[in-house]
Amino acid sequence: MGRNLQIGERLRPVDLARAHGLSTQAIRNYEQTGILPAAGRTQHGYRTYTSLHAAALRAFLALVPGHGHQTATSIMRAVNQGSTEKAFRLIDESHAQLLDDRRTLQAVETALRDLERTTAPEPDVGSGSAAVSGPGDTFIGPLAEKLGIGPATLRTWERAGLVRPRRDPLTGYRVYDEAAVRDARLAHQLRRGGYLLEQIAPLIAQVRAAGGLEPLQATLCDWHGRLSARGRAMLTGAAELEAYLREGGGGRLGAVPDN
Repeated sequence: MGRNLQIGERLRPVDLARAHGLSTQAIRNYEQTGILPAAGRTQHGYRTYTSLHAAALRAFLALVPGHGHQTATSIMRAVNQGSTEKAFRLIDESHAQLLDDRRTLQAVETALRDLERTTAPEPDVGSGSAAVSGPGDTFIGPLAEKLGIGPATLRTWERAGLVRPRRDPLTGYRVYDEAAVRDARLAHQLRRGGYLLEQIAPLIAQVRAAGGLEPLQATLCDWHGRLSARGRAMLTGAAELEAYLREGGGGRLGAVPDN
């Protein structure tokens, strides 16, 4: 099949570019980086493309929304170098990442449901210290005991940015207000789910940015939508890549240029 790939209508770089709203320089760049197979040349040295190149371009542009530009580039390069197994592995890794993102979202939603069932803690007074000022304020000892963890764990979470207690101006003790208690409870739920501190930090940052748990529901809905869109984009990309492979992508014409 590879020996017949250049039979048929010849396409100029501008023909490929216009069909997808791209510049001719972008087409040349895609060829140079191996996204497109090497172009043929006229006797005057002008690039010529075929329907195979058009299929490669369609596949790449369809892969980008689901896999990202870098991974889509690596997939196309692997195919054009004749390494379809590497391309399939890259695709599998993207799907695994999507599944992991779905599990993270599920863990966050579970943690938030658990928090919603938890009433605000009653005021606590640390032994030998001044009383806290806010209705939901507590000290490190009582909070650690309530969560079933050690104070050292709360200090570790503080260094990681997961909780932000303030300091009592008279005693210097850490004081956890309602927002800090909420963050500590969320961190605790996610840690119990096996998530690392560096994975938890951006999730708690989202809770803070949303202004609490209730406003975060819109963020979670948007998160669901983006994951679904990614999954659907992966299906579209897979269909276009399969069409490219059926047309002969990865064959002899698909060698990546050395220059």
